[in-house]
Amino acid sequence: MILFFYNLALIAAFLLTAPWWLWRTASKRRYREGLKERLGEVPARVARMREEGALPVIWLHAVSVGEVLAVSRLVSELDFSFPAYRLFISTTTATGQALARERFGANRVFYCPLDLPWAVSSYLRALEPRMLILAESELWPNLLDSCFRRRIPVAVVNARISDRSWPRYQMMKLLWKPLLSQLSAVLAQTEVDAERLIALGCAPQRLLVSGNLKFDVRTAEESDATLLLRKLAIDLRLVVAGSTLEGEEAMLLEAWPRLLEADPNLVLVLAPRHPERFSAVALRLARSPFPWVRRSDWPSKPAFALTPLHPGEVLLLDTMGELASVYSLASFAFIGGSLVPAGGHNPLEPAQFGVAIVMGPHYANFRGIIDDLQAHKAIRIAAVEQLGETMAELVRDPAEAEAMGERAREVFDREAGATERTLRVVRPLIEARRR
Repeated sequence: MILFFYNLALIAAFLLTAPWWLWRTASKRRYREGLKERLGEVPARVARMREEGALPVIWLHAVSVGEVLAVSRLVSELDFSFPAYRLFISTTTATGQALARERFGANRVFYCPLDLPWAVSSYLRALEPRMLILAESELWPNLLDSCFRRRIPVAVVNARISDRSWPRYQMMKLLWKPLLSQLSAVLAQTEVDAERLIALGCAPQRLLVSGNLKFDVRTAEESDATLLLRKLAIDLRLVVAGSTLEGEEAMLLEAWPRLLEADPNLVLVLAPRHPERFSAVALRLARSPFPWVRRSDWPSKPAFALTPLHPGEVLLLDTMGELASVYSLASFAFIGGSLVPAGGHNPLEPAQFGVAIVMGPHYANFRGIIDDLQAHKAIRIAAVEQLGETMAELVRDPAEAEAMGERAREVFDREAGATERTLRVVRPLIEARRR
C-alpha cells in the first residue's frame, strides 16, 4: 500500500514539474542525453549483447563518476570470477555514463531507468538478471520491489547513508523498512552507515561493514596531461585543485596571490568537477589578472613544440579522466565541493600518491574517510577565511607537506581490501543462482 502512495506522489510530482522538464529537455542537451533509455527503452547495443550466447546476467548500477570508479575493480573481479555470466552496468549521470563506457565497453553500459514501474519492468524483462548489485545509496523503491517480486536477489555494496540524506530516509521509514528487510546482502562503508541501515530496516545478519571500495582504486597509467606537465612544468611546483564547484574557483583565485608570495615558482592546476562549467571557468580566468592556459588547447604534438608553463600561471584542466593522474605531480592538493555546502569530493585520489590534502569544512559525503585522515594528521580543513594561509603554510614548509602526504598514503594503504571483503559475500549469492 505504501508503494502505491509513493507511485502516486511520483506521478503527481511529474505532472506538476512537466513544463519545467520539457523546457530543460528542449534547451539543454544533457537533459536529452539517454532520455529514451531512462524511460524504459532498452538500447539495441545492450539487447544484442544480451542475446549473444544467452549467458545469465548480473546487473550492477553505479550512479556517477565516483561510484563508477569505486566499483571498477569489483567489475574486473566479477568478470574474472564469473566468465559464464554477462555483467551489465548502468549509470545515472552523463559523466558517469561516459566513464563507464570507456572502462567497461559501451555495449554493456546503459542509463538506469527512472524509478517508474513500466521503465524498470522493461529492463528486467530484457535482461532477466540473476542478481542486481547497487552501489552506495542507489535505493529505488520500484526497482527493489520489482526485483523482489521476480525473486531476483539484490546486494548493496559500498553502502552509505550520508548526513544530508539521513533525515529524509528517516521520514520515509515506513516505505523503506519492508523493502530493505528483503535485501540479500548489504556491505556498509562504516559502522555509522551500518547503524543507520539497520535502523531503516536492513536485517543485521545480512549486513557487514566492509570498508570503502574507493580505497582499492589505484591509478595505473599516467594521463597525457601528466606526461606533458612533467616536461612543461620543470622546476615549478604544482598546486592541484580538483573537482571544484561553482564559486570555489573564485575563492581559490583570491587566495592565489598569497601562495605566490610564499613561493613564486608555483602553477595552479584548476580542474572543475563538471564539463559543462569549463567555459564559465575559462571566462572567469580571462577576466582575472593571472596568465592562464587551457589543457584542451594543447594540440596533439610533442611536448618540445609547446610553450612551457610559467611561474604563477593557471592551467585549466578542461578534459575528462586526467585529474587522478595529475594529482601525482602535486606539492599538495585541494579537494573541491568542500568550500560550498555540497558534501565534498573524494580525497583518496591524491592520498594514493602521498600528496598532502586541503579541504573546506563541507565534507559530509566522505566523513568517515576524512575523519580517518584527520586522526592521522594527513589532511587540513580550512574555512574560506583561512584557505589562503592554510595553503601558504604548506607552500612554505614542503617537508611538512611531504610528511602529511606520506601519512595520507599510509591511511590509503591500510584501509585497502574492501573489494575482497565484498566479493566474499557476493560470490556465494551468485553461485547459489547457478543451481
